[in-house]
Amino acid sequence: MTEEAFSLHGPHPFGTEITAAELARRFAACRQWEDRLRQVITLARALPPLPDHLKTPATVLAGCESQVWLAHQPLADGTLHFYADSDGRIVKGLLAIVLTAVEGKTAIQLRQTDPLSLLRELGLEAELSASRADG
Repeated sequence: MTEEAFSLHGPHPFGTEITAAELARRFAACRQWEDRLRQVITLARALPPLPDHLKTPATVLAGCESQVWLAHQPLADGTLHFYADSDGRIVKGLLAIVLTAVEGKTAIQLRQTDPLSLLRELGLEAELSASRADG
């Protein structure tokens, strides 16, 4: 990625260094829900916090119990760079998983896929509370 990619917010490892295959490997070793939850919290720690100037009404997601910010910027090559943050550790880890599924894709590619399918593949969707799943 170029410097332009990070003009609004710097890099994160999701979708580049941490891929869906890497997450599948990590979560395959988890035998219980608590193990998966620890992985989610570990991912949250790897997602850099958003600077306050990016936490705006335009980037806030309504309907979540936690504060959640999500936005993107188009890159010169037609792909999208996403950035996100939350004040909740679990939600922030879930955002990191979603970023893994969407980072570096084009709008057309995103319309052809379900970015939330990765949560199902990792065995997380069934264990999420209704409010987290809705968010």
